[in-house]
Amino acid sequence: MGPRRFFFTSMKKMVNSDIFGHLLKSNGLFINREAMRPTYMPDILPHREKEINNLAAVLVPALRYETPSNVFIYGKTGTGKTAVTKFVGKELLNKGKETSKKVNFIYINCEIVDTQYRLLQNIANHFIDTWSERIPFTGWPTDEVFAKLKQMIEKEGGVIVIILDEVDKLKGDEALYNLSRINTDLKNVRVSIVGLSNDLKFTEFLDPRVKSSLGEENMIFPPYNAGELQDILNQRVGIALKMDSIDEDVVPLCSALAAQEHGDARRALDLLRMSAELAERSKSLRITKKHVRLAQSKIEIDRIVEVVRTLPAQSKLILLAILLQEKYNKKTGTAGAITTGEVYEIYKELCKKTRTDFLTQRRVADLISELDMLGIITARVISKGRYGRTRDIKTSSSDDLIDILQEDDVFKGLVNYKIRGQTRLM
Repeated sequence: MGPRRFFFTSMKKMVNSDIFGHLLKSNGLFINREAMRPTYMPDILPHREKEINNLAAVLVPALRYETPSNVFIYGKTGTGKTAVTKFVGKELLNKGKETSKKVNFIYINCEIVDTQYRLLQNIANHFIDTWSERIPFTGWPTDEVFAKLKQMIEKEGGVIVIILDEVDKLKGDEALYNLSRINTDLKNVRVSIVGLSNDLKFTEFLDPRVKSSLGEENMIFPPYNAGELQDILNQRVGIALKMDSIDEDVVPLCSALAAQEHGDARRALDLLRMSAELAERSKSLRITKKHVRLAQSKIEIDRIVEVVRTLPAQSKLILLAILLQEKYNKKTGTAGAITTGEVYEIYKELCKKTRTDFLTQRRVADLISELDMLGIITARVISKGRYGRTRDIKTSSSDDLIDILQEDDVFKGLVNYKIRGQTRLM
């Protein structure tokens, strides 16, 4: 059999082989994999009883056909804002059916629906049954969409509670202004707004007219501590995993690691789910601390990859300058920290190479601080006495960062070039 025929015969066998069959036969660790995801809604939300009751007290007028106050809920990522709001909304709808009160609960993520047109369109289409009547994704004047929305909800009647998750991602103030004043144009329906945001200062930057129209109440969700996260994870373990499939020290470790990062329940759940998946893929019968450490590393790498890919061009050039200097220092055995001044000189040459306008050194210093805040680099400020201050800049996983940057065509040509008479190699 010739090489060519052998190749195609081998390929045919690979194509015809049942690659999923043996995977399906193996016993997994999960009973309900979805229960490990942050989007899963359990019957009980541990350690958010106070917040649930407070939000219910704000929204209960809806069951009397009265207008609930607008409310803004603040808290860091993973503090239960979305879960609590959806939970209370579900209970509100159930009680509305039980008492024959017409109540509507509409959830919209403003990170996806981020313009006034799309927001009004999404709310209006919630009340339209046939596709032929639906407002199109684009093409109508915004005033016409708003008029259609008022017509549809007036026809619906009752009380409508609109949840705007990530409300600070909305572009412009017009959407909030129009929604906050919509009740003045309605007779048979009342509208209330619940805004969710990670930014405690969000409303400070709103137009004074919008703030006045909203007249909002505020609720603040505190981060979970390690003990509370442990209770949340234990609840999900009981729903999601088989009996005796997890070591006793796994949940406390996931909780402690997440508590270090501002009590993020999503982070804790992702860490536990990934640990279970890695254990399952390795055909392990139990989830151990080793799997948690592997999961932590994988999640961190995945997060950094996504962040670096979405960086603006100027930030990518600055990161590349840092990586080149770091690589050069290792190659030449040069001791000492990478300074802002060194990075700026390389950055300017990279800008010339890519025909990009370069920023001032002060602005570059600000972008270095942003990279530090994102966790891509560490930039410790050090004092040089009468020579002022600079930064001690370091990176982690430099080879991975270089590979990610080279996915961008602009950076593929910067693999090998000369700076100040020296050849810097990636």
